[in-house]
Amino acid sequence: MTTDLIFLALGSVGLYFGAEWLVRGASGLARAMGVSRLAVGLTVVAYGTSMPELVVSLVSAVDGKSALALGNVMGSNIANLGVILGLTAIISPPNVQAGLMRRELPTVLLTLGVLPLVLWNGVIGRVEGAALLLGAIAFTRVTLKAVTPSGAPKHTDTEPPPRHSRPALAAFVVLGLALLLGGGKLFVDGAVGLALRFGMSERLVGLTVVAVGTSLPELAASLVAALRGESEIAVGNVLGSNIFNVLLILGVTALAHPIEGSLAAVRFDLVAMAALTGVAVVSMRTARRIQRVEGAVLVAGYAAFLIALAVKG
Repeated sequence: MTTDLIFLALGSVGLYFGAEWLVRGASGLARAMGVSRLAVGLTVVAYGTSMPELVVSLVSAVDGKSALALGNVMGSNIANLGVILGLTAIISPPNVQAGLMRRELPTVLLTLGVLPLVLWNGVIGRVEGAALLLGAIAFTRVTLKAVTPSGAPKHTDTEPPPRHSRPALAAFVVLGLALLLGGGKLFVDGAVGLALRFGMSERLVGLTVVAVGTSLPELAASLVAALRGESEIAVGNVLGSNIFNVLLILGVTALAHPIEGSLAAVRFDLVAMAALTGVAVVSMRTARRIQRVEGAVLVAGYAAFLIALAVKG
């Protein structure tokens, strides 16, 4: 057990700092090449904070642990809504921008409906994976086009230059990727080892330990934003992460190795995700602000989900 815990701890550290260094290096390189801060935030940072989930799901699927890969994605989405969005609202109730209402909210609901469709025949194959990946690319293009005024320059002179040279920034990217890959492997090995020792299924570990562990970058970014009074950032972070988890992560993973998963086996997880998504959507659309009591409902919903998992075994 000690070895598994060490693997889990080292894997978590590798995933966190790997994502941090990858985002720092890629953001700096983008700025050095004249790409705007806004565009970097919507692409490099959004994709970068999803890298832990991607690496863990990819490693799990290739190792034949499809239940862990699928549980990681669904568990991360549930944790994003219940823990991250809920705690953010409790700390600093966020306003919801009109753009998020038009773009991200409908897309979140669409991706929620896509999950049972791709799992209908018991496997997410390469064709479905390609379709999901194309959806992620299309969403990124639409979002960038929406926030970039027509005819606006690709960069501005007011952007501060990166503090490091391009070779140093490239080194951050390489080291970040290496840490992500190594950390992902250690994390999966430790999680599976613990699952076997405690008699837990791979699906259960993916929905809980792995899901929370791979959501650390989103959790850290959202809580820091809330404490600084910039909780609106957390809303976009959560919604964007949930979209990319389904479209990007499942898409890339299925392209590399088909993901096996019975719709009946994940029905409870889908219901939990739909319920928390429903609470979040209603909260955002009513007063365009997630109140503290609604944040508490999201956190309580996640706690109820964990209790139900423990009871179900």
